Amino acid sequence: MLNTIWFLLIFTGIIYSVFNGTLVEINNVILKEAQEGVMFCISIMGIMSFWLGIMNVAEKSGLLKQFSKGLRPITRFLFPDIPKDHPAERWMVMNLIANMFGIGNGATAFGLKAMEEMDSLNRHKKRATNAMCMFLVINMSSVQLVPLTVLKIRYDYGSANPSEIVGPGILATSISTIVGIVAVKLLEKRY
Repeated sequence: MLNTIWFLLIFTGIIYSVFNGTLVEINNVILKEAQEGVMFCISIMGIMSFWLGIMNVAEKSGLLKQFSKGLRPITRFLFPDIPKDHPAERWMVMNLIANMFGIGNGATAFGLKAMEEMDSLNRHKKRATNAMCMFLVINMSSVQLVPLTVLKIRYDYGSANPSEIVGPGILATSISTIVGIVAVKLLEKRY
């Protein structure tokens, strides 16, 4: 469905530009922005590789397992349906840590794996469990302590103080996460 919507938006824009006489400008923008997109991906690749490597080392060394044990009281409250030491717990912790450091793209793989593991516990495959809903809401609220990707973008574009957004970012993600958790907990009780 989303592909259809994007196609219609692009197709409508091109048809409009043909009748408006701005097709050359659209071609120039497409070429310029395609190059910008590739350069952006290459510039982010270094920081993503670094943090994914750190996460891999943390997992192999057992640090993530220790960290997930430390977070167990919180995860027990948020995800009471997930059994202790279930693989979903490890993937959720990896996802949350990656998100906390602002590596959302890297966190996606961990999040998908966590959802897959949670789905293995799901008896009603056509409906998400409470744990899956909670995990999705926490992910969407974007728990970030240090938004590395945004800091990198601000640095690349010459910001005088790229890290000035850290404080407001922590405040915003804290509020959105708390509101999301409260909403899910209220809805869990209702349904």
